[in-house]
Amino acid sequence: MAYYAYKKSLNGKKSPVMAGFTGEQRFFMAWAQGWKNLARDAAEKQLLATDPHAPGKFRGFAPLTNMPEFYEAFNIKETDPMYRKPEVRVEIW
Repeated sequence: MAYYAYKKSLNGKKSPVMAGFTGEQRFFMAWAQGWKNLARDAAEKQLLATDPHAPGKFRGFAPLTNMPEFYEAFNIKETDPMYRKPEVRVEIW
């Protein structure tokens, strides 16, 4: 929803390019950076056993691989590591 709010805030205008990245690319990079964390192996194992949420390193990229807008922003192709076939992408809304 945050991505769509960002796009709506542009009022139909093209996003500005900053440091060589479009606004859409910066949005997705910020999302991934927001999930960065550093933990010892023992702490990660404990979280895997007790926390119902996926580890941050997966939450940082996995949801993006379901969004067509992510593929458009970075021109992701079938040969790229983050590519997922459209028929296996999750769509909730």
